Amino acid sequence: MAQISIIDYGMGNIHSVAKALAKVSPKNYNIKITKSISDLQKSDRIIFPGQGAAKQCMENLKNNFDIDKFKLIISQKPFLGICIGLQVLMTKSEEDNTMCLNVFDGSVKKISNTKKGDIKLPHMGWSPVQIKEQHPIFKDINNNSFFYFVHSFYVDPRNDKEKTSYTDYGLHFTSTINRDNYVAVQFHPEKSSTNGLILLKNFIDWSV
Repeated sequence: MAQISIIDYGMGNIHSVAKALAKVSPKNYNIKITKSISDLQKSDRIIFPGQGAAKQCMENLKNNFDIDKFKLIISQKPFLGICIGLQVLMTKSEEDNTMCLNVFDGSVKKISNTKKGDIKLPHMGWSPVQIKEQHPIFKDINNNSFFYFVHSFYVDPRNDKEKTSYTDYGLHFTSTINRDNYVAVQFHPEKSSTNGLILLKNFIDWSV
């Protein structure tokens, strides 16, 4: 039986992700919430979900996993990062000056007020996602489809080729990145109704 592991690091709406996956996964898939390196090694796909602060996320990861082994395993399997699971892939976050996993070269920055006026933080609610590069994760999803966001920080990768989609909220920020076996999104597919379920199904079907 194939296995999708959802990383449990003590933060985020992990069970919501599991319920959404259960709706779109084939019967031969086992969905497992885990904080075990052994489980991750046995997995066919890995999802890193969540929301919260980068510093606490990294501390929890280090408390639950050998980070070198963790980074090696997630480099070998189809990997989906969600919200904070996207941000900690960067080199560094401005949030509490936190060093992250450095899987992608780039930084995490705070959404700030713009010339258009003050904006409310966190960015919470539905916003359109502008697809820059067609990736299998967006199969059967129209450009500028709406997804649900909850965040105050955004990622700024150095390599433009790794930027898959953008969203506007006070600024034009990267909302999806990808490289090799990695894909990660700032929005929450598990909260994004039909389009979110399609995206999760696309991740399950994605052949790296």
